Amino acid sequence: MSTKKDFALANKFIAGGVNSPVRAWHAVGGNPLFVRRAKGSKIYDTSGKKYIDYVLSWGPMILGHAHPQVIDAVVKTARHGTSFGAPTEAETQMAQLICGAIPSIELIRMTNSGTEAAMTAIRLARGFTGKKIVVKFDGCYHGHADSLLVKAGSGVTTLGIPGSPGVPEETAHLTLSLPYNDLASLRDAITKYGSEIAAVIVEPVTGNMGVVAPREGFLETLRQLTANENILLIFDEVITGFRFHFGGYQNLIDIKPDLTCLGKIIGGGLPVGALGGKKEIMERFAPKGDVYQAGTLSGNPLAISAGLATLRLLKKKAADYSALERKAQNLCAGLENLFKEKGVRVCINRVHSMFTVFFQEGPVGDLVSAQKSDTRLFARFFHGMLKQGVWLAPSQFESLFFSFAHSQTDISATLDACKKTLKKL
Repeated sequence: MSTKKDFALANKFIAGGVNSPVRAWHAVGGNPLFVRRAKGSKIYDTSGKKYIDYVLSWGPMILGHAHPQVIDAVVKTARHGTSFGAPTEAETQMAQLICGAIPSIELIRMTNSGTEAAMTAIRLARGFTGKKIVVKFDGCYHGHADSLLVKAGSGVTTLGIPGSPGVPEETAHLTLSLPYNDLASLRDAITKYGSEIAAVIVEPVTGNMGVVAPREGFLETLRQLTANENILLIFDEVITGFRFHFGGYQNLIDIKPDLTCLGKIIGGGLPVGALGGKKEIMERFAPKGDVYQAGTLSGNPLAISAGLATLRLLKKKAADYSALERKAQNLCAGLENLFKEKGVRVCINRVHSMFTVFFQEGPVGDLVSAQKSDTRLFARFFHGMLKQGVWLAPSQFESLFFSFAHSQTDISATLDACKKTLKKL
C-alpha cells in the first residue's frame, strides 16, 4: 500500500497534495492510494499491491483499464501529433456517433471536461432565453463553476462545504437549489420565478450524493413544467451517458431535454466533455451565433481517438449491457445478504451498473436522507475492504461502478473481502 512518504512529497508541491479534493481521503482518514498502473478491473499501487477497482476513474473506464484497442488508438494518433488547434475528421466522426445515439442532440460542441460542458450549458441557456436564474437540485454536482457550486454533491458534500469562498453572493443569488425528487418545491419555484428562469439542470440519476434514482414522474413532470414556461431543461449525463446502454439515460425514459452535458465515457479515460442539444439553441454559439465559447484543446486528437474507440466498442457491445447490469445486481444482492447476516443496517441504491452502499436503514431519495448515513462506519468499512484488496470510492457520497472487465471471480472475491471485513467491523 502507498506510504506516508508519497503523500508527504506530494504536499510539498501540490495544493493539498492532490489535484481533486476527494482524492485526499479526508472523509475516511489515512493516506491516499497512489496508483502506478491499471489493467482490466484491477489497479496497482506504488508498492505493487493489486486491488479490484470499483471506482474506475470515477466512471469513465466502462471497458476496464488499458483496453488494448483504446490504447492502440491513442498511440496511433499520438504518432501523428497531439494537438493541432484546427479541425480534424475524427471530431466529426465523434459528433456523428453521439448525435446518432442520442436523438435529442442535433448539434454538439466538444469541451475539455464535464465542468466546462455544464458551465457552457448555463451560458448558452442564459444567452438563448435572455433570462438569468438557474435551478439545480441539492446534491447534484455539475462541476465547480460558480453558478453550480451551490449545495452541490460530490466532494462538496463529502467535505461538508455548503458552497465555496470565491463564489460571489451576486452569482449565488442567481442559482436556486431545490430538493431532488421534490415536485412540490419545483412547482413553487417555477410559479414564483418562472419568468426569470433560464434553465433547470439535473442529474437524471444522481451519482454525486451517492446513487439516487428519480422517483416515478419526477423527470416527466420536470420536462412538462419547463416546456410550459419556456425554460430550458438540461440533463447532466456526464456520468450516465453511455453507462446504461448505447445512448443516454434519457433514451431509456423517453424524455428529450433541450441540452445534454456529456463527459467521462465519451473520452475513454482522457479529459473530455461535450454539450449537445437542439439545433436552434446550439446555433447560438459563435462563430454562427453570438454566445461565445472556445477551447484550445477542445476536440483534442488523443481524447477523441480514445473516445471514438470506446464508443465504437460499446456500440458492438450494445446487447451486453444487460449482462453488465446482472453483474452489479449479483454483487449488490450478495452484499445485502452479508450485511443482513451481520446485523449492519445498509441501504444499497443501484441503477443498472452504478450503486452506492449507504450505511443507514434508508430509503435514500435525496440529499437530506443521504446525509443520515453513518460516515464513520463507512470509513471503517472502506479501510477494511482496502486491506482485502478492494478499491472503493473514499467517500460515502459517491457512486461505485462496474466495467465489462469485471468477472464473476471479481464478484466472488469482493464478497469474500466483505465477509472478512464485517468480522472486524
